[in-house]
Amino acid sequence: MKKKPVSTIYWTLLSVEDWSLYIAATSKGLCYVGSPNQPVDELVAWVQQHFPSGELVQDDKTMHPYATELREYFQGLRNSFTIQLDWHGTPFQREVWNALCEIPYGETRSYTEIAERMGKKAAVRAVGAAIGANPVLIAVPCHRVIGKNGSLTGYRGGLEMKKKLLQGEKEFSREERSRQHA
Repeated sequence: MKKKPVSTIYWTLLSVEDWSLYIAATSKGLCYVGSPNQPVDELVAWVQQHFPSGELVQDDKTMHPYATELREYFQGLRNSFTIQLDWHGTPFQREVWNALCEIPYGETRSYTEIAERMGKKAAVRAVGAAIGANPVLIAVPCHRVIGKNGSLTGYRGGLEMKKKLLQGEKEFSREERSRQHA
């Protein structure tokens, strides 16, 4: 029986402001952004589920471009990402994640709006489940999805992180508009 080849998953710990996030990438792109201030166990469990033959290798140099873009985002210097993503999910999940990437910086959409935009109005719960399975927080902006009534709803990174990300985007968007009109 042929042994399945080992996938290398590179990782580093990104520290920004008062958060530490484990981030990981394959040779194809960023595949994981962890929840803030969680132990490495969260990353290990994710890799075991999605890359059963995966080998985690800490490599700050390989991860530098990903860490740089995420850091720039947190500093308000970047409102979109150019890094490659290597997301692993079902075709439906990937369709939802693509829809998330279309939400403009500084704006929000409801789960219902995402489902309607995809032409799957009755799939609101499935859209919510796919959003909850997003492995690439921030770069795939699931934090921009809110409840139909405007309330903040579940987020793998925690509601405090979601609130802070949305506030930061609104603030940086306002500053950018002020600079453009000055």
